[in-house]
Amino acid sequence: MNTIFDLHSTGKNKYLVPDSHDTASEIPDKYLRKICDMPDVNETEIARHYTKLSTMNFGTDSGMYPLGSCTMKHNPKINERVTALSGFAALHPMSGDEHSQGTLRIMYELAQNLCAITGMKSFTLQPAAGAHGELLAVMIVKKYFNDLKQKRTTILIPDSAHGTNPASVAICGYNVKAVPSNEDGDVDINALKTLLSSDMADDIAAMMLTSPNTLGLFDKGILDITKLLHSNGSLVYCDGANLNAIMGKAKISDMGFDIMHINLHKTFSTPHGGGGPGSGPVGVIEKLVKYLPVPIVEKNDNQYRLSYDKPESIGSVHSFYGNWSVMLKAWTYIKQLGEQGIAEVSEKAVLNANYLRVCLKEYYNLPKDRICMHEFVVNDKNMPNGITTNDIAKRILDYGYHAPTVYFPLIIDGAIMIEPTETESKETLDEFVKSMKDILSEAKENPDLLKNAPQSLHIGRVDAVGAARNPVLKWEK
Repeated sequence: MNTIFDLHSTGKNKYLVPDSHDTASEIPDKYLRKICDMPDVNETEIARHYTKLSTMNFGTDSGMYPLGSCTMKHNPKINERVTALSGFAALHPMSGDEHSQGTLRIMYELAQNLCAITGMKSFTLQPAAGAHGELLAVMIVKKYFNDLKQKRTTILIPDSAHGTNPASVAICGYNVKAVPSNEDGDVDINALKTLLSSDMADDIAAMMLTSPNTLGLFDKGILDITKLLHSNGSLVYCDGANLNAIMGKAKISDMGFDIMHINLHKTFSTPHGGGGPGSGPVGVIEKLVKYLPVPIVEKNDNQYRLSYDKPESIGSVHSFYGNWSVMLKAWTYIKQLGEQGIAEVSEKAVLNANYLRVCLKEYYNLPKDRICMHEFVVNDKNMPNGITTNDIAKRILDYGYHAPTVYFPLIIDGAIMIEPTETESKETLDEFVKSMKDILSEAKENPDLLKNAPQSLHIGRVDAVGAARNPVLKWEK
């Protein structure tokens, strides 16, 4: 595929660019480009080039996107229409409260809705991503113990956790201590008890848990886990990346969690991928509300305002108030579904995942053979002719699906994590099962087909390790 620079030929572009000397005169010379090496192409070529590129992309509008732990569901188009309304799209972030009542009302209602869904006392909408929400949560944990005059330096994390969990912990200056999983895929309660009865017990500030966990399993011992940690004076944080499995059915606060983040861009149907956009609101129980970032949207009578009067707040974690368009799409999604619809999302997400799990375990190894939530993990154990998870993931692209998450969680060798979401029909799921069955047949009869997949895309198999270690992120001659 050519780049736009490959189409360059001097004289094609007939548009005239106004002389910029007057406007550039106030910019220091060292910041001005002497040569602007832009491609010389005409409008027809530009339109065709980028239209062709768009057809090479894959998204939820193209086909099934079973990317485990990321909840790549269909995004209702009404969300986009609402965010395009001029009253929202043209509102300047420096507008005063009196000119932003509709916007502030939506932010206020969204936070209240998230409280109702999770049971948390209050939410901030500022964090720009799930990892950003995690970071804020750990900052709140740190502030809490600083106020108690307790110097706790360790946070516990299950060995099945998302990689951003230990990263957030380390950025905040805490030590990471892994807690192993048991044979069922749950947190090993005995290992946790050993840690909480050891010399390091008084040093444990919190534990970070994903609920349901990254294997797509609801931890049977969750109430025992949170009770043990609270008896140690520790806090418990919920990574809410998998909320799509339980919203409207179970509240995070009832499980004993003190703080959590939500991925609006996953659970509440905002398009995401490629680094953004995102939104990771953080919710807390009563005793942690005072630490939430400012400003907080408050309602007095029928008026909404941004309040900065929070002396114990950790401060702000985002310019202005967060990713507004993502919030607006989430609010629209919630209003469309209502309480009953939100619960049905979880029901159908869990039903779809278990349907696929039962269908696929006839053909692929299922390391944890138990009822799952919204996702499940198979792997490449016992695959014929040396076929690996990577080969399977590459081949599924030829069948018109995005590949599932692979090699995660790390506690399962050759993991293939599959999340169908609630927006896929039974017909689509049956076609996916057939494709996975066909791939197994190919692995037996024609393994080279998989080892050289994908076969039908614009780009063949790439050197993934080389791309990760030596990325080229810009065009160069």
